[in-house]
Amino acid sequence: MNFDFSPAWISIKVTVIATIIIFFLGLAIAWPMSNYNGKWKGVIDSVLTLPLVLPPTVAGFGILLLIGKRGPIGQFLSLFGVNIIFSWYAAVIAAIVVAFPLMYKTTMGAFEQIDTNIISAARTLGASEWKVFWQVVVPLARPGIAAATALSFARCLGEFGATLMVAGSIPGKTETIPIAIYFATQGGQMDVAMIWVAIIFAISLTVLVINNYWTSYKKKGRYGVGG
Repeated sequence: MNFDFSPAWISIKVTVIATIIIFFLGLAIAWPMSNYNGKWKGVIDSVLTLPLVLPPTVAGFGILLLIGKRGPIGQFLSLFGVNIIFSWYAAVIAAIVVAFPLMYKTTMGAFEQIDTNIISAARTLGASEWKVFWQVVVPLARPGIAAATALSFARCLGEFGATLMVAGSIPGKTETIPIAIYFATQGGQMDVAMIWVAIIFAISLTVLVINNYWTSYKKKGRYGVGG
């Protein structure tokens, strides 16, 4: 059996880059949203979490309308000779869109659990908003942020529908593990599909187990439990 490992490398590349972007984007949006109580909060929150409830193909279609050759972003990029569609960059965008709501909602929930008196005390002591966020808020919300990051990573790794819509299935270029599983199954290559299933299962499980152990360790350290 001639087994091509390129879907693994493509998936890892797309997932890592998308997760890094989602991490910082999620923090940047979740923190102000956790403090915003205006009348538009419900609408904004719904828009930001919409990809979580939409079918991935619908999210992919929306991305296609934006960055496709006839889309506003696609037309603008074409002026510089740049085409994102059917490239691994499109796969990264698809992963970001479908996984961002997990990072955003979980992180915002962690931020909302923080005792506001601690934050007020830091500000009273003269800490800048930048220091308050990175030295007070983020450390206190670390378990929730870690869980959000792990879930986002796993979601990016398993993304299929939106990726297929905007990146297609080009071997060695845009074919990720989920897409490889789909086409191997369709082609009757069940042995190949099983190998990819085992690989993606192992990667996802490893990430979640490491996150759970790390979170548990941090909680024990915080409350002085054990050892």
